[in-house]
Amino acid sequence: MGHDDIIQMIKTALANEPRVRALFLSGSFGNGLADAYSDIDFILVSDEGATDEIARIWQGAIAKTGEIVLWWDRTPVPVLINAITADWTRTDVVILKPSQMSAQTQDALKPLIDHDGIYATLPEAVSERRTNPEKFKRQIEDFIRILGLLHLAVGREEYINGVLGIFHLRNYLVELMIEETNAPHRGGILHLNRLITQPQKDVLTALPPAIPEREAMIEAHLAYAAAYLPRARRMAHQLGLDWPERFETVTWAGLKKTLNVERPYSTAEI
Repeated sequence: MGHDDIIQMIKTALANEPRVRALFLSGSFGNGLADAYSDIDFILVSDEGATDEIARIWQGAIAKTGEIVLWWDRTPVPVLINAITADWTRTDVVILKPSQMSAQTQDALKPLIDHDGIYATLPEAVSERRTNPEKFKRQIEDFIRILGLLHLAVGREEYINGVLGIFHLRNYLVELMIEETNAPHRGGILHLNRLITQPQKDVLTALPPAIPEREAMIEAHLAYAAAYLPRARRMAHQLGLDWPERFETVTWAGLKKTLNVERPYSTAEI
């Protein structure tokens, strides 16, 4: 079955279920950005919220579309159920009470069932996204913290763990780039192509690979620092955030002392 057939089958299975007050497509199917590889995201509205009974009703609807081979029931998010069927169709549902729908917007949803006219009460679109300053500051500090652990990984010859550190640095750089573009409808983790610009992609693809070997690991940490920290400084300045200057300074001093590496960029150029 195609995605449209699955959606219609789930809608039909729930249309006459009185405990389901509304069912919406969300995610990429809700905002019109779905492709052949998208999972199918739903929001189900029930007066009772995410109860065991509602979960059982949802499971019955999904089972009509195929054999369920993975079922994550409200774990770890207490209102989210993830399912995969044998043809590898992925469906996610968030189960909410009507009072919990106020954060949703019409441009991110497509109504399938709406007995109580909830869709009409929602705002048309979310107001302009804004970077969360506290979250961003914590990301900056954590980037510097992970960078500072480089001497530990090298000293212990923990090159596999060092590769994991590069992975985290890369994630923070990608998050920063997405914040720079302020792209709406970000979608899931596998939607990066439409969220960042070609120059940003060029920066990412030019960075060295994560190789569990001493010199390669040091090179990658420094390359990610050079790519991330100047950009993060600029954004912090735009947001009026104080830069963790002392923390970064002592981190570079420690790396100079232990590994004889220099800061790979000049703050005077930022």
